[in-house]
Amino acid sequence: MKRKLIAAIGVAGMMVSMAACGSDDGGSDSSGKKSGPDSYKGQTLTVWAMDGSTPDQWQKDLTAEFEKKTGAKVKFEVQQWNGIQQKLTTALSEENPPDVFEIGNTQTAAYAKTGGLADLGDLKSEIGGDWTANLNEAAVVDGKQYGAPWYFTNRVVIYNKSVFKEAGVTETPKTRDEFFAALDKIKAKGKAEPIYLPGQNWYFFDGLTIGQGADLVKKDGDKWVSNLADPKIGAAMDLYKKYQSYSKAPKDKDEATPQQADVFAKGKTGAFIGMGWEAGTAIKANPAIEKEIGYFTIPGETADKAEGVFLGGSNLAVAEGSAKQDLAKEFLKLALSDKFEGQLAKLNGVIPNKESLNSNLAGNVVAEAAAPGAKVGGTTPLIPEWAAVENAPNPIKTFMTAVLNGKSNDEAAKQVEAEFNKRLAQKQ
Repeated sequence: MKRKLIAAIGVAGMMVSMAACGSDDGGSDSSGKKSGPDSYKGQTLTVWAMDGSTPDQWQKDLTAEFEKKTGAKVKFEVQQWNGIQQKLTTALSEENPPDVFEIGNTQTAAYAKTGGLADLGDLKSEIGGDWTANLNEAAVVDGKQYGAPWYFTNRVVIYNKSVFKEAGVTETPKTRDEFFAALDKIKAKGKAEPIYLPGQNWYFFDGLTIGQGADLVKKDGDKWVSNLADPKIGAAMDLYKKYQSYSKAPKDKDEATPQQADVFAKGKTGAFIGMGWEAGTAIKANPAIEKEIGYFTIPGETADKAEGVFLGGSNLAVAEGSAKQDLAKEFLKLALSDKFEGQLAKLNGVIPNKESLNSNLAGNVVAEAAAPGAKVGGTTPLIPEWAAVENAPNPIKTFMTAVLNGKSNDEAAKQVEAEFNKRLAQKQ
């Protein structure tokens, strides 16, 4: 996941102790291997975590529990998202790779294809029986468990309470039609732009395709090709087009050009679709708007099911080349336990890997708004070939702009098909 978390807490490259989940009595497990406080004494595990992912308190508590159980130590090394793919690719090919590492959920398939990830099927069997199914999908490649779902986040509706109230909208919409009705009221009032939605906010579009049960690619023989001509994709684009009709935003730009939070900060916009941290960007631009900001789940067709969303997040993986795979898996057992998953959710405001742990989000208004969408969300296609598709100029963005400018779904799909398929055919 390449976007900021709600709480970005710096993590220094500190040395902390860790241990495995063996019994404290130093006995043996079912495989006959000794477990207990001295099982891994003298060993140090290297863990790569992305900047902001591991709060200080989380690390401290995890350290204490591991040290008590094994006496082994772990070296947390903080990484930046910028350039991480090449850095990790290189590290996994070397003699001493990081033992455990955080990996973007949509990147997992590409790394699994290179042979750099250890099979975690035994870990899934032991502790992953109640992992939320759609959150775990990105950790499974060709039927094998190459990662473990760690944390996630997704887009919500960020709205201006005063604009909604002035237009007579007194309750947050619970269905898509109610949302459109609210936008109609704001439009009729004539004092604010109902929603700011540029033509190329393609992650929101991806969520709409997920909500329609659509796939952006399809298999043609032994290769992947564009599926943009699918009527379900067309239905998703029709929804996007309706949302965009309430906006004055350019049809050929994305949400970062200009930054949609900066537009919202001016106080003349009813709402926008964004990540929770974008509210902070708006507040930085105009501190006075903080008291006006509210959040709600992107509503779906009915009140009992939220709109589909793109789930950005991270998995934890173990290097196939690690000489400490047993110790690495013991680290994952504790890091992914209810105790530490719940603590991470509470401290960072992220969606945990089990729906049963969402109670830890209570009081965090952004996370509470995001959670219903996370239950029905998904990702971009989980294939190694997908990485090239998102490179600029992204053909899906081109497709979206073409539809918004009057082309039919079929015409727009045909316009970008050759480039889309060319990218899918690139060697990884």
